[in-house]
Amino acid sequence: MPVFEYKGRTLAGAAVQGELSASNRDEMERLLRQNKIMVTSVRKKPAEISIKFGTGVKKIDISRFTRQFSTMIGAGLPMVQCLEILGSQTESKELRKIIHQVKESVQSGTTLSDGLAKHPKVFDQLYTNMVEAGEMGGALDTILVRLANYREKADALVRKVKGAMVYPAVVMVVAVGVTIGMLTFVVPTFAKMFGNLGAELPMPTQIILGISNFLKANILILILGIAVSLTGFVFWVKTDSGRAIFDATLLKLPVFGNLVRKSSVARFTRTLGTLLSSGVSIIDAMNITAKTAGNVVVSNAIKKAVVSIAEGDTITGPLKDSGVFPPMVTQMISVGEKTGGLDDMLAKIADFYDDEVDAAVSAMTSLIEPLIIVVMGAVIGGVLVAMYLPMFDIIGKI
Repeated sequence: MPVFEYKGRTLAGAAVQGELSASNRDEMERLLRQNKIMVTSVRKKPAEISIKFGTGVKKIDISRFTRQFSTMIGAGLPMVQCLEILGSQTESKELRKIIHQVKESVQSGTTLSDGLAKHPKVFDQLYTNMVEAGEMGGALDTILVRLANYREKADALVRKVKGAMVYPAVVMVVAVGVTIGMLTFVVPTFAKMFGNLGAELPMPTQIILGISNFLKANILILILGIAVSLTGFVFWVKTDSGRAIFDATLLKLPVFGNLVRKSSVARFTRTLGTLLSSGVSIIDAMNITAKTAGNVVVSNAIKKAVVSIAEGDTITGPLKDSGVFPPMVTQMISVGEKTGGLDDMLAKIADFYDDEVDAAVSAMTSLIEPLIIVVMGAVIGGVLVAMYLPMFDIIGKI
């Protein structure tokens, strides 16, 4: 939405100026007239040319904003004052700017949910729909508390999964770096020494020397090939077919697939349960959950469940057919549908699977750590042994 810079005067004659987001100039002037400001000059703000990766707003900043906002609204502070305080104290410059724009939208007469919806990269559809439900039901403070709880638990789940992958990734990078360094810089030193001996080298030593010579001669080509392959893989995963194959493969992996499956179930049940308890209709809640599922296989199962509900059936059939959701989950959802307490049942499933993700992370870490150490030791140890084998032969002959 365009941003306009304006100058004007209040009814008391005081000069004012500022910026305001509006779809066009007429709407901007109308909004200012509603605030009893007589416009003297207005121009469209020039677009800023900048290169950004993402929104520049961290998830933890949004969670903190939501928690503080819910506390202030619950304490009875006016909404505009809450936004003014939160905008002035947030550390994120980008979020501060967005909160200021939301405050201006609210001041101009729009609803809070509409003001947030103007920034979909920061406040997603789930966020704005819950806020809208809170505004319509007159329970915005309660909805914001639920939303804050949801975001904090969802962020904690993401941190657990990412944290489980940090250690193995770091160790693997170090192991590969050390191995390449040895083959590129250490092994050639031994190769010169072996060349002066003139004797036939053992087969393991010949293999290591061959790999070393290949790396030295083709290191730049290999680096370029890896970079091109990774770039191609990233673009492939962004396609619909590539993403579907990649997500389906993730779920089938021996150890990591179990973690992905449990985290997907936890996210689905937490999101859907939070939306339903906030008063969002089942169809809208399912559609929003499908967009935030994080896995195409899970998302497709939810979309099929939406069709099932529209035809008058239950949601458990498509979820069971997807093969992602364990029988316990579909059975508990079925019970929740029949008893009319689906939101409470989903919350219980989400809490259970949060603990399951903790257990899966611990199990995967305890399995991967010794495996990586053994593999790293075998590779580096194999290189060293292969280099010392000719020396052992020489010492034996002496």
